[in-house]
Amino acid sequence: MSKEILGKKLGMTQIFSVDGRRIPVTVVEAGPCVVVQKKTVQTDGYNAVQVGFIPKRAERVNKPEMGHFKKAGQGAFYHLKEFRLGDSEGDQVNPGDSITCEIFAPGEIVDVCGVSKGKGFQGVIKRWNFSGGRSTHGSMFHRAPGAIGCSAWPSRVFKGKKMAGQMGNRQVTTQNLQIVEVRPEQNLVLIKGAIPGPKNGVVAIRKGVKAKQNG
Repeated sequence: MSKEILGKKLGMTQIFSVDGRRIPVTVVEAGPCVVVQKKTVQTDGYNAVQVGFIPKRAERVNKPEMGHFKKAGQGAFYHLKEFRLGDSEGDQVNPGDSITCEIFAPGEIVDVCGVSKGKGFQGVIKRWNFSGGRSTHGSMFHRAPGAIGCSAWPSRVFKGKKMAGQMGNRQVTTQNLQIVEVRPEQNLVLIKGAIPGPKNGVVAIRKGVKAKQNG
């Protein structure tokens, strides 16, 4: 099946390669994930699987949700995500199957998708790197956004205008990251560089869409 898995970001550290190079890595607890539902062209119009991550106690799940989880027979989960499958990949997976970090290997290129850290309501200097006004000679214009109007025509503010507002807390995908090490016995994947989100944030790891096809 397609190489995709849910994981929990544990934080960053560094390791050393055989030749002594220091490599900054992000440690991700990748899986195990359980296939909760299987979707097919015949029933849903497309091939996909819904996977669950991080077990959840039954008393914390309502009856409709538990009815959905019971079909896989592996308990309930805090996080659910759907992964699309190719036309020939649907026969390789069934509800109840486990997906582990062993689907990846060192050296592979992956994309990591997560929700970035929320930074609250921020002004245009912090949010968009505006230069602001001069600090001297009593200008009284320092960190304000300035005028946003468009005169008599078109007499409106264009959609997408860079202004103050909420910063962060949005879905971000970092592409072309390299897997440095896979530790199946600990369900850990070490990814070179930084990935989106805070510590203990849930991320999705998938095969890089821009990676070279290896057949």
